[in-house]
Amino acid sequence: MATVVFDLDGTLVDTAADLVAAANACFAARGMGTPLDPIADAKTAFHGGRAMLALGHARHGTADAASLIEEDYLRLLAHYADHICVHSRLYPGAAGAVATLRSAGYRTAICTNKPEVLARDLIDELGVASLFDALIGADTLPTRKPDPAPYHAAVARAGGVVARSLLIGDTETDRETARAVGVPCVLVGFGPEGGAISRLAPEAMLDSYADLSGVMARLLPLHG
Repeated sequence: MATVVFDLDGTLVDTAADLVAAANACFAARGMGTPLDPIADAKTAFHGGRAMLALGHARHGTADAASLIEEDYLRLLAHYADHICVHSRLYPGAAGAVATLRSAGYRTAICTNKPEVLARDLIDELGVASLFDALIGADTLPTRKPDPAPYHAAVARAGGVVARSLLIGDTETDRETARAVGVPCVLVGFGPEGGAISRLAPEAMLDSYADLSGVMARLLPLHG
């Protein structure tokens, strides 16, 4: 069964504003204001909570930032869990494109470096959980992307085979994952890095979900 594995943040869903808000809540609690911007710092947001905390403390000139980052990381996750879908939105056409794939006969899965419970909560809030046959998060297995194990698990749980699959993502981590597994990689041109992500030489770029069917016909046809 042909299987399409999607990254989540920055690929299916624009979560930057809610992620940045969670980090800014930690800074505000320390009397540091809100040093991060949801638009200008979106790329950092998609690199995780610790990356956002590190950037904010660097801008503030915090001494001994490493210990504060670890103290605030769990607070950030808690705030994010309580406000997981205030501003987050599916990218235009994402839900329809996934539904079209499924109607055509593809299996679909999510493989993300977001903690599993948060990823499940997010797709539930967005009303798209039923569009995916499997979801593997950062803590589902002992390893995370770019280790190939989470990808293998996502495909297996979706009922597919790795040899008939591909990965759609938005970061270098996704490119490295696809390379480690040995499957085609499609990178989106509407994520945090925009079209510049083409520097990673994926097998295809996806500038809009309206173009997904054409990409699939070329890289993973149902009867190829």
